[in-house]
Amino acid sequence: MSRTVKAAAVQFNIRVGEIDANVAYLQGALARLAKDGCQLAVLPEMWNTGYAYKQLNELALRTPEVVEELAKLSQEHGMVVVGSMPEPHGEKVYNTAYVMDRGVLVGKYRKIHLFSMMGEDRSLDGGDSWLVVDTHLGRLGVFICYDLRFPELARRLAVEGAEILVVPAEWPKPREVHWRTLLQARAIENQLFVVAANCCGVQGKLDFFGGSLIIGPKGELLAEGGQEQGELMAILDFSAMANWRQQIPCFNDRKPEYY
Repeated sequence: MSRTVKAAAVQFNIRVGEIDANVAYLQGALARLAKDGCQLAVLPEMWNTGYAYKQLNELALRTPEVVEELAKLSQEHGMVVVGSMPEPHGEKVYNTAYVMDRGVLVGKYRKIHLFSMMGEDRSLDGGDSWLVVDTHLGRLGVFICYDLRFPELARRLAVEGAEILVVPAEWPKPREVHWRTLLQARAIENQLFVVAANCCGVQGKLDFFGGSLIIGPKGELLAEGGQEQGELMAILDFSAMANWRQQIPCFNDRKPEYY
């Protein structure tokens, strides 16, 4: 019997600075997904606070409390849940993706590449290590939003055995084509599944288009979100991934000693 995972991206309009409202939305979303048998749920970047730069240090102090709630929801629904939140760190914060497996924090990834164009580097500190983590569903590789533009990171995660790349993001409308193209490229070149959750709605001057995606190892679109709030779900079939890797054995044919 082939191994499969029911994976979902949770796409919603993050209320900037309003942690309680965002947590309440997530509670409802995960309950809906649980009824449909979802096993893996990926949330947007900074899902509990948004980029409330002026309040970020203060809001980050509540992150441990929100992590506890995430653990509770993950355990209650028997899910793996991944989403990024501000993590306190001195005078700045990390943008940290927490990986919760049925109530247990099994890993966290601090965003390495900070988007200087939007001034992220002025308020956040960047992480210094990648993450591939074992869960009861398989091995997950994690990156956050702007990390998507750096194929070296995705390749590292793939080489380390990631079967699913999970991507929490806040990716704005002017670069919508890049979002889809880069996500498909990361799936195709690494022959694995990608589950990417983007937010939607308007935050200040930024318009977020949604367009969350679940992509197969050939680059095929398994599910795609529109511009409104909602959840999208697809079945990831690992035997299909294994068969494709046998047909085109890219990993066996790599020559990393030459590049």
